[in-house]
Amino acid sequence: MRFRHFLLLRLVFVSLIFVSCAPQLPYVLEPLPNTTSVASVEGDNDWYQVYFSDPDSSTASSYRGGPDEALAEAIDQARFQVDAAVYDLNLWSIRDALIAAHRRGVSVRVVVESGHLDEDEVQSLIETGIPVVDDQNDGLMHNKFVVIDGAHVWSGSMNLTVNGVYKNNNNLIYLRSSRLAENYTHEFEEMFTKHFFGSQVVEDTPHPLIDLNGSHIETYFSPDDGTAQRIVELIQNAKESIYFLAFSFTSDSIAEAMLEQSYNGVAVAGVFDEGQYYSNVGTEFDHFYEAGLDVRLDGNSARMHHKLIIIDGEIVITGSYNFSASAEGRNDENTLIIHNPDIALKYIAEFERVYAQAPRE
Repeated sequence: MRFRHFLLLRLVFVSLIFVSCAPQLPYVLEPLPNTTSVASVEGDNDWYQVYFSDPDSSTASSYRGGPDEALAEAIDQARFQVDAAVYDLNLWSIRDALIAAHRRGVSVRVVVESGHLDEDEVQSLIETGIPVVDDQNDGLMHNKFVVIDGAHVWSGSMNLTVNGVYKNNNNLIYLRSSRLAENYTHEFEEMFTKHFFGSQVVEDTPHPLIDLNGSHIETYFSPDDGTAQRIVELIQNAKESIYFLAFSFTSDSIAEAMLEQSYNGVAVAGVFDEGQYYSNVGTEFDHFYEAGLDVRLDGNSARMHHKLIIIDGEIVITGSYNFSASAEGRNDENTLIIHNPDIALKYIAEFERVYAQAPRE
């Protein structure tokens, strides 16, 4: 296989720090966090926190100590409102936190994908008196976000399931912003109150672009906000590097934009989920491979479930949005585009980790 513009990573066993080999990434990377049941990276300020699952942790098999516990603790601190739009839920930590919040008088509301309404944990919420709405739509209610007290937003690729937190590669991000929370609450109300899903939703996000502590943050909800077009625009404006981790990647427009940029000298490298490669019609892996891009199939025996693009070490694209036609046109999805080099550095470290574990073809 021809590899262009890629970083060869070597794990130095004494220091547990990745050392880059030529050609180097154009950014100085932080050492990876120590191996625990959750690779957690907190921001220097308390307005954001980034978490990554760690399936290789020695404690992951106990299903304890993962990013779900940080979210459960945040729910435990809720004072008046918790809205959760979750594709699936079978984690007792989140179930117990939601039930406890409900019992102490917090308004708890849940939207779930119809196919997972019968999960024991979801049924426990219903039996406790927590209102739960399912989408009853041909597309998927594929969101994974929680809004707490109109100011705290939790999002990312992580399903609130045992597999999502302890077996798959995923990311979870917390952002504190009342305007960002208003965006997500508005989307939640469309689903929970109006029962609008899929093509029924309209493009009316209150604050699609906000400035948060000097960082520009864009919010997109599918299928109404034109997420793919914006991702393509950002890729087309890349100057140095595009790194991605993709569970499902079948979008021709996003793939073509990456290919074009690679021809223009931009470093493009990525990891695809191996299971999706063998089961998903239209995957872009072969397209990239044959063009000589630095792409790999992941090394996780479960799922590499990220939906992540990092551009020029400054822009992070993350959320529930797979790079696919279904995510763009049928499913209810959310995408965050975060312009912040410090946050991007955390995601680059995760990219390095997943990339290093992926067998070279």
